[in-house]
Amino acid sequence: MRSSEVAMQYVILIYSNPASRQTFDALPPARRKAGLHAFRALNEQLTRSGEMLATALLADPSLTKQVHVSHGQTVTGDGPFAEAKEHLAGFYLIDCDDIDTAIAYAAQVHEAAAGVDLIEVRPVMTFNADEM
Repeated sequence: MRSSEVAMQYVILIYSNPASRQTFDALPPARRKAGLHAFRALNEQLTRSGEMLATALLADPSLTKQVHVSHGQTVTGDGPFAEAKEHLAGFYLIDCDDIDTAIAYAAQVHEAAAGVDLIEVRPVMTFNADEM
């Protein structure tokens, strides 16, 4: 459990791209299974420690809808745009003592260890309308 009284939340963003997906798909089944096992082990570790708030694998980017409002009307479009190489593939939302701990967890994401995808750690900010 957390040793600090101050809530520190971090999101671990997992990015992917078509080339890294093809590399993963081309691996022998045992290597792919090991990669998936690494995710399961990290999930179990974060759950046991009480630091896991949420995690999700995101659907294929071709299913994305971009949303904006124009003249009071909601307008949607397909996305991301074709020129985008990287896309957000999944995330962990964790509550831990400090950014160094969050980075240590991010380093356990299989893609980080394999060096094929970008993994980003970002502090989560809280929105308080009263402070504006």
